Amino acid sequence: MSTPVAIGGIVAPDSDLARKSAALAEHAHSKVLLNHVHRTWWFAEFIGKKREMKYDRELVYIASLLHDLGLSPSHAAGKRFEVDGADAASRFLAESEYPKAKADVVWDAIALHSLADIADRRQAEVALVHFGAHVDVMGLRIEEISPSLIDDTLALYPRIGMKAAFTEALAEVARKKPHTAIGTGLADIGRRLVHGLEIPNVCDIIHAAPFES
Repeated sequence: MSTPVAIGGIVAPDSDLARKSAALAEHAHSKVLLNHVHRTWWFAEFIGKKREMKYDRELVYIASLLHDLGLSPSHAAGKRFEVDGADAASRFLAESEYPKAKADVVWDAIALHSLADIADRRQAEVALVHFGAHVDVMGLRIEEISPSLIDDTLALYPRIGMKAAFTEALAEVARKKPHTAIGTGLADIGRRLVHGLEIPNVCDIIHAAPFES
């Protein structure tokens, strides 16, 4: 059995379900996105400890590692990628006989992870997955994590072209499911990176509603 990963004296969860979640993420993602979901966990953990939050570490670990399943071809369906990922995680957790109350929190953490001012007002576990992902993607709240912990995390899970790979993964979602990009940041990426992509404007949709005024 491999030794659990540790950074700055903090040891990652190493239960049977944690290992199965890590294996599912590894099977679903490229190395670039796999490193992203691992960094999401670590950054979430660092912020949670700094803020002295009370939370289920294993739950945050599972939700962090599975939060981008909806970006993988093997788990993408017809909804927003966040919802596709949440649904895929729920199926996996049901098969693993994970308690439904906890699985519901995982679903929320994944489905809401991109929504600022919503995710951070939910349960601590939901907020932390949002925080961890956005440290890694946008650098938000990075000042809450010591530079040495950032460096140690990047040494274990290097970015290896993260910006380009992540935006292209989102662009692919916009390309295949433009209806899920309406009114979201996905629309910005799709318009920038997918030539000729047309995503309906929310203002146009409102004015086209079947009412006189």
